[in-house]
Amino acid sequence: MSKSFKYLLVCLTVCIGVIVFSCETPETKSSSSTTKTDTLLYLNHADSATYVGINTCRLCHQDIYNTFIKTGMGKSFDLASKEKSSGLFQHAVIQDKIGDYYYKAFWLKDSLQILECRLEGKDTIYKRQETVNYIIGSGQHTNSHIQSVNGYLNQMPMTFYTQKKKWDLPPGFEDGHNSRFMRKIGLECMSCHNNYPEFVLGSENKFTSVPEGINCERCHGPGSIHVAERRTGKRIDTSKYIDYSIVNPAKLSINAQFDICQRCHLQGNTILKEGKSFYDFKPGMKLSDYMTVFLPKYKHADDEFIMASHADRLKQSQCFIKSLEKVASRTSATDNLKPYKDAMTCVTCHNPHVSVRETNPNVFNDACNNCHFEGTKKIKETKDKLSFGSAIICNKKGITKASNCVSCHMPKSGSIDIPHVTVHDHFIRKPISQKDKKALKEFIGLYAINEKNPSSQTKARAYLNQYEKFENKPAYLDSAAFYLKHQTVADLRANMESLVQLYFIQHNFSKICDLATTLTDAKILNTLLVKKTYANDHAWTSYRFGEAFYHQGDLQRAINYYKKAVDLAPYVLDFKNKYGTTLASKGLLAEAEKTFKDILVEHPKHVSAITNLGYVKLSQGKANEAKQLYAKALSLDPDYEAALLNMAGLYAYQKNYKKAESYLNKLLKRNPTNQQAKQALSQIKARLYHGNN
Repeated sequence: MSKSFKYLLVCLTVCIGVIVFSCETPETKSSSSTTKTDTLLYLNHADSATYVGINTCRLCHQDIYNTFIKTGMGKSFDLASKEKSSGLFQHAVIQDKIGDYYYKAFWLKDSLQILECRLEGKDTIYKRQETVNYIIGSGQHTNSHIQSVNGYLNQMPMTFYTQKKKWDLPPGFEDGHNSRFMRKIGLECMSCHNNYPEFVLGSENKFTSVPEGINCERCHGPGSIHVAERRTGKRIDTSKYIDYSIVNPAKLSINAQFDICQRCHLQGNTILKEGKSFYDFKPGMKLSDYMTVFLPKYKHADDEFIMASHADRLKQSQCFIKSLEKVASRTSATDNLKPYKDAMTCVTCHNPHVSVRETNPNVFNDACNNCHFEGTKKIKETKDKLSFGSAIICNKKGITKASNCVSCHMPKSGSIDIPHVTVHDHFIRKPISQKDKKALKEFIGLYAINEKNPSSQTKARAYLNQYEKFENKPAYLDSAAFYLKHQTVADLRANMESLVQLYFIQHNFSKICDLATTLTDAKILNTLLVKKTYANDHAWTSYRFGEAFYHQGDLQRAINYYKKAVDLAPYVLDFKNKYGTTLASKGLLAEAEKTFKDILVEHPKHVSAITNLGYVKLSQGKANEAKQLYAKALSLDPDYEAALLNMAGLYAYQKNYKKAESYLNKLLKRNPTNQQAKQALSQIKARLYHGNN
């Protein structure tokens, strides 16, 4: 869950890959050269072009389909089934020692289950069992598990790491950050790990349907126009001409071809351009027109990389840099149909239609030898360096062995973001000895990988995003502030959303309120924050305004901004939940009750809304209903502090101080620093001491 939501969940208490294929068919279009404007000519870039699905593609490309569905892309996502799962279930039990949970994965007939429980000695004092709906991951590295509750997708707290053949917490759930069944799987995640889903506008993680794996059109673009032309008999001789009804990455420039791969194999801190979404980029387009991807750069950390950094690492390699020089010096017009020829791109080594597991290792060595071998003559280097040949290499002692370029020059190592996984580093270079590695790394800054000169606003958003999603380093906020002008009213209007985000992170609520006063509520609510987008940008800004006024004690203005956030993003249930709590705080219990019930219709397992509805019921004098709701909330999350406080408050209200004390002790056992619980426990003990139990 986003760190931004740490304020949302305060509840009221009584205490208060590139795919290449061609159509070898007769010519119907005259086009003999490829120009810089060719990407503007692809017919399937039009808004009218639609996706037809992999089963339509296979009607003409059955052989490619047969091999592609075995690739990591083809197996990226599917329903949870025994056929899809790579897990070993004989010892599928793990422990989260910090959270004090045990987890077990098992099959209940054909349904994959995850059991969460807590033990006290040999007794099970808590358990929750949930059904896995989807498995994400091809099984080459991992299988992670997704639950769907009325279309809201969340990651579950067990992952199977196939290389080590072991179960463990998923990446990001370790070290006390176990979000259990609540990590939201949004459009950014799904649009790389799967084909494009049907996403509900105004939500963070609600989908009406999700595909079952990445398919052809992610690299070739929408296929409807291509299919329509073929059905009407229109044919293109692709050995001579470009078929503009569909994108063939082999006919694209080097940068355009890289952009297709970088769309997912350059994951990092992604900042969407104004008005763009993760749906908008299509193969053949320029990626930086739609998004800019940032990564933190450090001195003395060349050996560190994240899992999906293949494109960034490859572009640092001399192999890639030198290959571009060849292309720049090439003048032959006969190469126009394959502009990437002689350059090093992803398809130099990878056939995206064939699984890496089914690719002969010699394919990769041959790719190296194409440059590092001239005819029958080996390229000689000094005797202290490796000499490359087509079949053998020589080490420093002159001993020959079978060639395996990758093992030395692209060594396997662990990524810094995924545990229990090894992957080949795509930064191709001479082996680095341990003594050459620097112990102390130094942060340089965020670096835009796919764009040379991003705007100041984009840089500011990147630093704010880096702070909120990845690393809470104050220097990121200083850098964001540096890029955000705020001297004039025009500056405030232009940079309002980022300034509000910055002040919100800093808890500088008075500055947000001052900004609202300067720009006026009417202008903000009726003119500046009016767009519904997939990223919910305007809704988030409105929510942050609401939070500022809530913390300043102006509940009515807070309600106005929360309501705007809900109107713009009605399926971001945490916005609606905070709107409901503020209504209840203002005494508008009927409106609050309706709001919480609306949330639970959408998502029956929303723990905070269940707890808050319990508060409303208790305020209405319906103690038994309140108790049932608090118990339900605690059955889903035994450590949820608001529910524990509310249950203690309910028992205190009923003068059952022993029971109230037990719930406060449960809370303080998990969080000894909760001041509200400490104060309540002190009051309860005073009552008990005076015999008022």
